[in-house]
Amino acid sequence: MAKITFIQPDGSKQVVEATVGQTVMEAAKLENVPGIEAECGGACACATCHVYIAEGWREKTGAPSEMEEDMLDFAFDVRTESRLCCQIKVTEELDGLIVQVPAKQF
Repeated sequence: MAKITFIQPDGSKQVVEATVGQTVMEAAKLENVPGIEAECGGACACATCHVYIAEGWREKTGAPSEMEEDMLDFAFDVRTESRLCCQIKVTEELDGLIVQVPAKQF
């Protein structure tokens, strides 16, 4: 298990427990994290699970693939720390991960 903290635009936090092997998006959806729409169900075919990876976690979550970067072009307010959380597999190394949910997804 890995604990992941989702920070909302208003600063409120929600900590969820994710199973190793899930994606960060799957854990968010199971715990009804606001702002994570995941309209495509994790197929990397939309940008509605866009999050910002907190400083210090970017190396552990890895860089986006070319396909993910293409989908991020459709996201709102894309930054260097932007990722689609459907593309981040939960590992034990991600225990404590902190992500911020954007003010809007699209």
